Amino acid sequence: MPGHSPFNPVTKISFDLPQDSKVSLVVYDLLGREVSRLVNNEFKVAGKYTYDFNATSLSSGVYFYRLVVSLSNQSMPENFRRRREWYC
Repeated sequence: MPGHSPFNPVTKISFDLPQDSKVSLVVYDLLGREVSRLVNNEFKVAGKYTYDFNATSLSSGVYFYRLVVSLSNQSMPENFRRRREWYC
């Protein structure tokens, strides 16, 4: 792709929440070490979210993020509450 730089140290991470949820968004290096915590178990209302991951202070390489969404409906019994995790 013309003008695309594979070494761009800034990227956007976007996700949609179908309902109000607690969210954690953490970035890791290839060795599994946490390098950035963009969201720390925060309550978010349903909607679209975008966060910037700025790796200018990190060495170039491959990084992964983990998105954990805890869907909680207080009217549901505890054993029906759900937690979802994504690794990208």
